[in-house]
Amino acid sequence: MTSPDDVWHVHGERVIYDNKWVSVGLADISQPSGERFEHHTVTLPAAAMTVVLDDAGRNVLLSWRHRFVPDLWNWELPGGLLDDGESPAETAAREVEEETGYRPRSVEHLVTFEPMAGTVRSAHHVFLARGAVRVADPTELNEGTFRWVPLAHVPGLVAAGQVGNSGALVGLLHVLALSGPTAPSRAE
Repeated sequence: MTSPDDVWHVHGERVIYDNKWVSVGLADISQPSGERFEHHTVTLPAAAMTVVLDDAGRNVLLSWRHRFVPDLWNWELPGGLLDDGESPAETAAREVEEETGYRPRSVEHLVTFEPMAGTVRSAHHVFLARGAVRVADPTELNEGTFRWVPLAHVPGLVAAGQVGNSGALVGLLHVLALSGPTAPSRAE
């Protein structure tokens, strides 16, 4: 499969820009061919997001929102950056409640992925919540408009380019691949 000869070797790395949102560096690397050069690196904080299904497992809680950097309107999952000392699962549950006012009945890890593995370090932890109870009004007011969307409509939203966020794509497609859009929830 792989051998030590297939690995890129890092001889050193230095930070050229750093703040709480992004760190940019230059790494001195060697490729398996022996070619050696400086490669840019970008490190972003880790994030957690959650696919929240209703108690019946037929609807998913999504936010229709604008992202100014890519100038994109799209459907997204509740989620955010990990706070210091917080586990990804704690972040996932906290963000659902802050952004939507719903408290997940359960939170299970689905997958962790790197959205831009060639240049960017930014672990994205995706969770699944089966069921949620409304406990309060959302406290984060700039996260878009959340609504329950039929899970069966998600493939059409993806095909229409209305799910552009990598975490939402990975989470929603993961759930659809595991259960299908019309599969019953575990509770049924």
